[in-house]
Amino acid sequence: MTMELPRIVHVDEAPPNRRRGGDLRAMLTPTTCGATSGFMGLAIVAPGERIGEHYHPYSEEFVFVVCGDLEVDLDGRSVALKPEQGLMIPVNMRHRFRNVGDTEARMVFHLGPLAPRPELGHVDTEETLQPGPTEHAKVAS
Repeated sequence: MTMELPRIVHVDEAPPNRRRGGDLRAMLTPTTCGATSGFMGLAIVAPGERIGEHYHPYSEEFVFVVCGDLEVDLDGRSVALKPEQGLMIPVNMRHRFRNVGDTEARMVFHLGPLAPRPELGHVDTEETLQPGPTEHAKVAS
């Protein structure tokens, strides 16, 4: 793939990924911009939504809360995350994010280094069932 560097990627160019909860947008990745040391994206989490518990066997995860009120469970211990706060999650630490506020939360995330293969980079430790449109409407009201 040939691409002009540096590459600017708008959040709307990144396809939504709702498999693990929230709306995860992988924006700057090996595929989108030729990144070689990690990848960055935006998590959009509606009130009452969560990103299911998981861990990364090869990568540290850095997060920065842009807006909203989140809680993160770190190996079972809950910690509040507020706007303009950052957090580094070590390799192999189980974590899940929950929007505990009444407005949308947005969180920038970066993982690095990259796993040897993408499918090895993320290990789910719980199933995350996504609420349907009716449940979203209840959460929003």
